[in-house]
Amino acid sequence: MASLDRVKVLVLGDSGVGKSSLVHLLCQNQVLGNPSWTVGCSVDVRAQDYKEGTPEEKTYYIELWDVGGSVGCASSIKSTRAVFYNSVNGIILVHDLTNKKSSQNLYRWSLEALNKDSSPTGVIVSNGDYDREQFAENPVPLLLIGTKFDQIPDNKRNEVLTRTAFLSEDFNAEEINLDCTNPRYLAAGTSNAVKLSRFFDKVIEKRYFTRDPSQMTGFTDRKRFNFKSLHYD
Repeated sequence: MASLDRVKVLVLGDSGVGKSSLVHLLCQNQVLGNPSWTVGCSVDVRAQDYKEGTPEEKTYYIELWDVGGSVGCASSIKSTRAVFYNSVNGIILVHDLTNKKSSQNLYRWSLEALNKDSSPTGVIVSNGDYDREQFAENPVPLLLIGTKFDQIPDNKRNEVLTRTAFLSEDFNAEEINLDCTNPRYLAAGTSNAVKLSRFFDKVIEKRYFTRDPSQMTGFTDRKRFNFKSLHYD
């Protein structure tokens, strides 16, 4: 049997932000009725029609690796998580739009995955300008997804959306904001669905059509990622 053409996409973020619900929605196009905490890693698969509607159209399989745990957990658990970070082709960073801390922690999650390190060495400063050049050089495609969009108070919506725009700019990634209990946010033809498809196409292209696909296996031979500072007060 011929091997399947597939890519590996990490789904990272704090516990409780809705990663499992998101992955279930992406892969099954259904709402997850009784989400539970993910222990270790859970993998689900989604079919993606690369360059749909063109002569180059081809079906690839997207493996979505939902990595459990907290960014602040013990170093031994972080070290165990590191085994999931090998041969990564893309990363979806997930945060809870009603939880500012979960947004801040995406910087540490990305450091942990991209450096494949159990103890990130970056120094975070609470004020100042974030050095975006590090992610401009990042060959691993990133997508930023904010969950619980329906739970944002009306008087906080502009503030939250401004914050996510900064995140998107920092990570050099497109952003999607949604409610995982409502499939309409990812309905065919919506801007969210277009962004999602564009991200998966980019992951496939980087994996199968770049001159040096080995660059997608990690950053051990490249400069390490560090943070100078963040936008957050």
